[in-house]
Amino acid sequence: MKKRYNENMKLSDALQDFVASNKLQSGLDKVNAKDVWNAQMGPAIEKYTTSIKLDGSTLYVQLSSSVLREELSYGKEKIVKLLNEELGKNLITKLVLR
Repeated sequence: MKKRYNENMKLSDALQDFVASNKLQSGLDKVNAKDVWNAQMGPAIEKYTTSIKLDGSTLYVQLSSSVLREELSYGKEKIVKLLNEELGKNLITKLVLR
């Protein structure tokens, strides 16, 4: 049975209730992780990014440049922290570069 609200509520609260009641958060997290990767890493790295997949709390990023993959592998922890800060929650615990 659907909830019925007789009182005024903020649109953001209504959307959060809708997302929660329809179990849509994991799908939104996947989209947000991809968007945040592209925004935070910039167009130069986005150009070499061929695929991004969030599976549980692990972000899998496929890169077409082995040199770039090697360079980014040194800063994985910093990248995870940066992405989580932008997402506003600790969504990603591990970054796998392929």
